[in-house]
Amino acid sequence: MGLELYLDLMSQPCRAVYIFAKKNDIPFQLRTIDLLKGQHYTDDFAQVNPLRKVPALKDGDFILAESVAILLYLSRKYKVPDHWYPQDLQARARVDEYLSWQHTALRSCCTRAMWQKMMFPKYLEQPVPPEILASTLAELDRCLQMLEDKFLRNQAFLTGSHISVADLVAITELMHPVSAGCKIFESRPKLAAWRQRVEAAVGENLFQEAHAVVLKVKDMPPLMDPTLKEKLKLSVQSLLH
Repeated sequence: MGLELYLDLMSQPCRAVYIFAKKNDIPFQLRTIDLLKGQHYTDDFAQVNPLRKVPALKDGDFILAESVAILLYLSRKYKVPDHWYPQDLQARARVDEYLSWQHTALRSCCTRAMWQKMMFPKYLEQPVPPEILASTLAELDRCLQMLEDKFLRNQAFLTGSHISVADLVAITELMHPVSAGCKIFESRPKLAAWRQRVEAAVGENLFQEAHAVVLKVKDMPPLMDPTLKEKLKLSVQSLLH
């Protein structure tokens, strides 16, 4: 068995891994794990990833969790073009810097913005206090400003003149609040121009393919299975803070 990627394209880091593998012609078998159906809680998936999270990678007997580790493993094993994760010490350090920052910054507020604005009220039918949503959107705005001021600055891409894994990780995060109706690019022309460059570098068809699932979530009916609904509510309650 060759390379297997366990993904749900509802997930931001799964989309980053999917785009990276497809763009670089890395052959893989897609194993879809439906998060909203709780498939990551099954015993079968726990054998692959005891953390019960996606993405996960299986390469023969080698199993790897965590999206950043997977992206870097793929970049090294398949000898992708250098711009994705540069050999130059300082250029690579810039990519590492962004990847280290985004976990507790952009990842956190983009996920909460999507769930509070769309998933809790529409899919789980659980009201979100307006003050909590307002606080999350204000935090998202601060993160976007930091993304522009600290990382993008006046460059074409987040870490320089060429696209890197940092840009993939960032753009897939930002499409989460976009899917919930947040107009995050409308008042930020610099960020909007960067998005266009990232889409062009990846390829518009691949970009749309990777985001088709999440952009249709707003049209999903409420979750009707009471057992699954309660289990899902329990697993995401931390996103209400």
